[in-house]
Amino acid sequence: MHSRIAGTGRYLPSRVVTNAELAERVATSDEWIRTRTGIAQRHIAADDEQTSDLALAAARQALAAASMAPADVDLIIVATTTPDMIFPSTACILQDKLGVHGGAAFDVQAVCSGFVYALAIADKMVASGTARNALVVGAEIYSRILDWNDRGTCVLFGDGAGAVVLVPAAEPGILSAHLHADGHYRGILCVPGQLRNGTIAGSPFVHMDGQGVFKFAVRVLAEVANEALSANRMTGSDIDWLIPHQANLRIMDATAKKLGIPLEKVIATVDAHANTSAASIPLALDVAVRDGRIRAGQHLMLLGVGGGFTWGSVLLRW
Repeated sequence: MHSRIAGTGRYLPSRVVTNAELAERVATSDEWIRTRTGIAQRHIAADDEQTSDLALAAARQALAAASMAPADVDLIIVATTTPDMIFPSTACILQDKLGVHGGAAFDVQAVCSGFVYALAIADKMVASGTARNALVVGAEIYSRILDWNDRGTCVLFGDGAGAVVLVPAAEPGILSAHLHADGHYRGILCVPGQLRNGTIAGSPFVHMDGQGVFKFAVRVLAEVANEALSANRMTGSDIDWLIPHQANLRIMDATAKKLGIPLEKVIATVDAHANTSAASIPLALDVAVRDGRIRAGQHLMLLGVGGGFTWGSVLLRW
């Protein structure tokens, strides 16, 4: 038995913040942000929206696309760095909001690689028969862990959620998954604050060494993509669509060039969504599915890299 994606969905908060708006707050400009990142705007969650609310909207879309009801799902995995609360998990809260109970539900914390990690776990659980149908969601509200006076980070991130429904299949949809981590690099990209005795100890905001992230990301994304290609006896020319983590257009372009994949085969939504961490890959996937670019029989390479550092790939046939 194998697994395949039967439906996708997404949700973006209604508030849009443009580069021009940010330029009124910090020393930056639309040109500076676009030329360095490819980002033009980002969506920001409303004060009364929680990560589970974003996840719920994306999940409902994915379930509808798969012609399934919430009760058909017996596994929910939410990839997030920004949970509703310390515990219970956002997945448990999402399960309740969907009106179902009893199946497994848990969060995965691998930062921007979270969706790739969660999809790999769900694939094994569905393929083994441990779960019947799985709902895998990437959902983030990064706007609440940003220092909005730090132009090096506040211009990069946005809020959103993307979801997929995974079902059993006689033929493989997900061909292979490859996951890695190296905590030695944890200081390059992190939120070092801790909740201690009722107060925050350390900084509660995103800290990032931009150059360090760029160099590391380009190297490991190409490596883990080649690992997937080698495992399936394929080359870059066999990939119809590359869907990398939407962090920075320069990282995405450099990765594609290393793999010999033309830029026109790269699904890019970073201009409209910015970096939505664990939500970025399923958001981009849903956009390309719904606009008709992704078609049956095509090969897709999903690539994630994030704080930890964590990184991974999923190669699948649509």
